[in-house]
Amino acid sequence: MDHTIIQVLPKFLEILGLDEDPMGLYFTHEKPEAGYTPDPMDLPTREKEQADAVDWAEIFAGFSCVMGKIWLARKKRSAAWFSARHFGCPGAAFWLGFNKPQVNTIIHYVSSGIPDRMQGEFYCDSPRNLEKMFNHVDPEPAPAPYCVFKPLSLFEPDEIPLQVCFFARPESMCGLHQLATFVTNDPEVVASPWSAACGSLAAWPFHYLAKGEQRAVVGGWDPSARKFFKTDELSFTVPWDLFCQMLEQYQESFLKTSTWQNVHKKINKSKKAWNELPPE
Repeated sequence: MDHTIIQVLPKFLEILGLDEDPMGLYFTHEKPEAGYTPDPMDLPTREKEQADAVDWAEIFAGFSCVMGKIWLARKKRSAAWFSARHFGCPGAAFWLGFNKPQVNTIIHYVSSGIPDRMQGEFYCDSPRNLEKMFNHVDPEPAPAPYCVFKPLSLFEPDEIPLQVCFFARPESMCGLHQLATFVTNDPEVVASPWSAACGSLAAWPFHYLAKGEQRAVVGGWDPSARKFFKTDELSFTVPWDLFCQMLEQYQESFLKTSTWQNVHKKINKSKKAWNELPPE
């Protein structure tokens, strides 16, 4: 990553009222030497499921949410990484591009369940409609064996993220939202489609890029993953090129106005309420 970006990033985050580096997402052919990752498991593919060759008791016993590993990486300023063996959750294996089509067991689990076998999460009214949504998203296949999230300041000079993932509360989020529009002049540049929380960080941003669209994605609405977010916090993911535009042009935007200074006062009130202000 260009060292200049690392130099200007702290001021950009300060103006937005963010105390934490955004996480960069990238894929690599080299297994990360450090970072938080789920324990290895056998990937439950549709073919294995149809052959009754998936040990679902083992899969659910080894469940580990991707957002939980990212949460640990955020708190410890470290990396979180995933693969077709280290996926933690069959849903995440789909959303990160390691496994598709999604297996029927998970389609039933996320929707209405399986009578006398599995209670559903009821995030969709039926397996049939959920499968339609999964087919619509159609996550891009992972371009390399390992998917890595880590703070931007930890990127090496030869590493460039594909996506940049912010975590923010509403006041800072409004700055990110409006800035994305400022640099693109696209009133629909920010999207917030349905998905698991990890899908908002990976599948949906790549879905738009594959269509030639530079779009920001707001996520974190998944009730199952809310425990891995701060209270009132959501995610905001942008492609690398859009992030660079935002970084280059933010000083020309509303972020230099007294209107934003008033918003910044609310940001500090929020930090005070959550005991996040630095000691005086």
